[in-house]
Amino acid sequence: MDKILGLGNALVDVLVTLEDDNVLKEMGLTKGAMTLIDEDKLLKINDFFSKKETHLATGGSAGNAINALASLGAATGLIGKIGNDRYGDFFREKFQKRGTETFLLTSDTLPSGVASTFISADGERTFATHLGAAAALKAEELTLDMFRGYAYLFVEGYLVQDHDVILHAIELAKEAGLQVCLDMASFNIVAGDQDFFLLLVNKYVDIVFANEEEAKAFTGKEGKEALDVIAGMCSIAVVKMGARGSLVRKGTETIVVDACKVDRVVDTTGAGDYFAAGFLYGLTSGYALERCARIASLVSGEVIQVIGAELPEEKWDVIKGKLELNN
Repeated sequence: MDKILGLGNALVDVLVTLEDDNVLKEMGLTKGAMTLIDEDKLLKINDFFSKKETHLATGGSAGNAINALASLGAATGLIGKIGNDRYGDFFREKFQKRGTETFLLTSDTLPSGVASTFISADGERTFATHLGAAAALKAEELTLDMFRGYAYLFVEGYLVQDHDVILHAIELAKEAGLQVCLDMASFNIVAGDQDFFLLLVNKYVDIVFANEEEAKAFTGKEGKEALDVIAGMCSIAVVKMGARGSLVRKGTETIVVDACKVDRVVDTTGAGDYFAAGFLYGLTSGYALERCARIASLVSGEVIQVIGAELPEEKWDVIKGKLELNN
């Protein structure tokens, strides 16, 4: 099986479930989006969280995808930067336990990045992210050796706060013979840096993952039309449509796959990351695109039924059992 390397913001998710969305307005957060925050806002959020029951999990878009891939049995690696603190230790230990090869640089001056995650009653998640050490990863800290032996590089769109890091990583990946996968991450991130996303997809990226809002922010079009535009720039384009399934296009082949039905959506944190993980697991296993998308739907359908972007082992056993039945 081909090996997959993730590159992204190394974050720890601190999650809280909301009774209503009033606090989002109070904090100046856009529901369903990721907002970068400063230390003052983080302190305000921490004060709110201190009065609530919270849940801790490894996070970051690339981290979530690599976590899911490792749990499926794929060979994985992860590049990021953490602080020399308890959150950083928590992050590193979690991935090493899963057998992921970690290239985690450490900052002695900045704390580990934290994504304060607000889960609305409808399962939608809103992120207030203090990047901390995650944003201190520099292009010159990346080396060709980190990329050797891998077949795919998975890059999260949230990383576009530093163009140099993404460009240098992609250049090293291409030099090492990797295919580049980009998850567009969040509609507001795409809208705020559209020209750079266009450069990446047109020039470097082989596989693009986007949900409907991100695809529209990128192309100005919706659904199938957005898929066609993106597919004209890369090898494989995927547009996720939530409960209405997903669209996949490679060349002239277009595939429509239904979403897996779930009893109740608890938290959509990590849904897109797990979809990408399932899809890439299928690709590395040599499956046809339709089966890749079905695995993606299965995996993402499971993670939206739990709080946070981590599934218990018994859930992974169920998923693996279903995959074996369909072999």
